[in-house]
Amino acid sequence: MNGKVAVVTGGSRGLGKAMVRAFAQAGADVVIASRKVEACEELAEEIREEYGRRALPVACNVSDWSQCDALVETAYAEFGKVDVLVNNAGLSPLYPSLDQVSEALFDKVIGVNLKGPFRLSSLIGSRMAAGDGGSIINISSIAAIRPDTNAVPYGAAKAGLNALTEGVAHAFGPKVRCNAIQCGPFATDIAAAWPENAREFLGRQLALGRVGEAEDIVGAAMYFATDASAYCTGTILRLDGGWR
Repeated sequence: MNGKVAVVTGGSRGLGKAMVRAFAQAGADVVIASRKVEACEELAEEIREEYGRRALPVACNVSDWSQCDALVETAYAEFGKVDVLVNNAGLSPLYPSLDQVSEALFDKVIGVNLKGPFRLSSLIGSRMAAGDGGSIINISSIAAIRPDTNAVPYGAAKAGLNALTEGVAHAFGPKVRCNAIQCGPFATDIAAAWPENAREFLGRQLALGRVGEAEDIVGAAMYFATDASAYCTGTILRLDGGWR
């Protein structure tokens, strides 16, 4: 990825952080976007010191249309291009029951998981298509096809993200490739909210016998970010350890 520029939303922790570090190690400059800019700044400093790459921290709530626009303008002003966009920011707040899901919660889930990726893919994809091309990677979830009762709005948003993936691939092809990584359970920060023994329970549902660790996403992300996947677009790759 020497000479490439990658933008990663939700890039300061969890799966996003693992991808940012992998891209930088492979020679890319990175834009680290998250709601908490302090965490982005901390990771950016690590990237500069460890890999000698340029790293730009940007505060961005992707559910806000204008903040998505500002992120794009900031990235292009700093680097002049974006070669890889990773729509990784996501959330799934807990709720007691479906009838108690508030409109605000529903809108927030759709905003972060679907609205933001749509806006960023539209803006950056159009610039990629007008230039030298690029790769867009959406981080989806097994919930898109098998939603748990505790994550129905989230599953609906991720199903929309899967549809968005194929639509964007056709809208901006052939120069731009757009693919999705459909993740199973990963033991990132979200695991802190899991019930006791959840890791063991989930592991028993998986062919590989364990939940994923953040670094497990790196191989798939590198594949889609590079020419290794030159003939792959509009694809939803399951990365779930073999979910039943």
